[in-house]
Amino acid sequence: MASSLTKGSADPSAEQTFFGHPRGLATLFMTEMWERFSYYGMRALLVLYLVSGGADAATGSQGGGLAFTMAAATAIYSVYVAMVYLMAMPGGWFGDRVWGARKTVAIASFVIMAGHVSLAIPGQAMFFVGLILVAVGSGLLKANISTMVGHLYDGPDDPRRDGGFTLFYVGINLGAFFAPLAIGSVGEKWNWHLGFLLAAVGMGLGLAQFLLGSKHLNAKSNLVPNPLSAQERKAVITKALIGVGIAAVFYGAVAALGLWTLNWALVPITLAGLAIPVAVLLRIKRDRELSGTEQSKMTAYIWFFVAAAAFWMIYDQGGSTLSLFADSKTADTVFGLGFPATWYQSLNPLFVMALAPVFAWLWLWLARKNQEPNTIVKFAMGLVLVGASFFVFIVPMNMAGDGTKVSPMWLVSIYMIQTIGELCLSPVGLSVTTKMAPQKYASQMMGVWFLAVTAGDCVTGLLSIGGVDLNGTGVIALEATAAVAAGLAIYAYRKKVQALMGAVH
Repeated sequence: MASSLTKGSADPSAEQTFFGHPRGLATLFMTEMWERFSYYGMRALLVLYLVSGGADAATGSQGGGLAFTMAAATAIYSVYVAMVYLMAMPGGWFGDRVWGARKTVAIASFVIMAGHVSLAIPGQAMFFVGLILVAVGSGLLKANISTMVGHLYDGPDDPRRDGGFTLFYVGINLGAFFAPLAIGSVGEKWNWHLGFLLAAVGMGLGLAQFLLGSKHLNAKSNLVPNPLSAQERKAVITKALIGVGIAAVFYGAVAALGLWTLNWALVPITLAGLAIPVAVLLRIKRDRELSGTEQSKMTAYIWFFVAAAAFWMIYDQGGSTLSLFADSKTADTVFGLGFPATWYQSLNPLFVMALAPVFAWLWLWLARKNQEPNTIVKFAMGLVLVGASFFVFIVPMNMAGDGTKVSPMWLVSIYMIQTIGELCLSPVGLSVTTKMAPQKYASQMMGVWFLAVTAGDCVTGLLSIGGVDLNGTGVIALEATAAVAAGLAIYAYRKKVQALMGAVH
């Protein structure tokens, strides 16, 4: 880290530099790095902990997990990831209307840390309390910390702005890379709950970094941009209490009648995770205040949204379906050196850090030759690649059918193909969202983009709840075929979508 002092500025965010950027970027970089460390470390353990039962002396398994079926574990994992991204929308609302970005991030960090501590306490009840707290806290933090990065710069035309967000993105991937290596090793090889506690320590370090370094942030991040009036606050509290009351009465009755199963919680959440994105898109699309051009762009955006949901549905199985395969059917040694299955979760951030600069250079090089693929083609490439990764997955699945442990290189290849697909779709999706957003919904549309992840994971969750074996070869082949077909369909209709996009390319 390089820092220097620049005198003569009244704005604390401009007093020092972090690789040429405002000193506050270092605070947000480290906070996000530790938050991602805690999140991805816990996520690497999640499915394995859920399916782990009693200790197995033959395999060296420590046991001590919750002994769920693979289908239930996949459903819980999918719903959890979906809720993290769904909570980003109310998280942004809290930052804009209740607490301000800085206070929201501080509270969110504490909630996340409390969630990991809850996970570290044995027992199914504390486990689900911990998941809820981490999902709520992550949603609150995710929407607001990026906003504070933007506050550090002098408007959207500041030439340092893109570079600042790039550095911030590096922090995300550094945390995601080291988390499975540290938290995964401790949790999988020694004690699950000690692993979750290590995640709490990571978030605690992030919270401490944020509180100590908040003096370097721009004063704007302490403001509430659009505070609730007293009447609005009363209405929100009343509606929230009514909602909680109805849920308490309903679920109390279910429990009293002896009908309670996990599906009573999972099914409503997954249905809401599908209904909310649809409702949000329809509300924006049907807004009569939008111009004809904005309406046309929203029609085109729905194509991108559905494509992104299909992509994330497969991609996020890297932490469930692929993780379970890694644990039970993949060799755990390379050149005689053993390693835990959680380490595979470090491959994606490693490949992102290695390949993102290559793709950035490639797009620029093709642009100079007037040959850069447009947004529609990049989306099609992302879908085809993620589908291809599951076609590749079928090969080791068949090889392992007789109990053979397959080479780790199969999973390394699959994660690499998926990462290349991510680099074709994810950054482009963020960019096209900002370009196609109606002016009235400019701030909300970033939350809408994250809802594509929610929708994709909720589809996975519903399939698992419905008894579909997502770890079976047939389903993997069907998902792969659907993704490739969707990619080819978008490519085939690219001229129609481009016409709807107007001047956006």
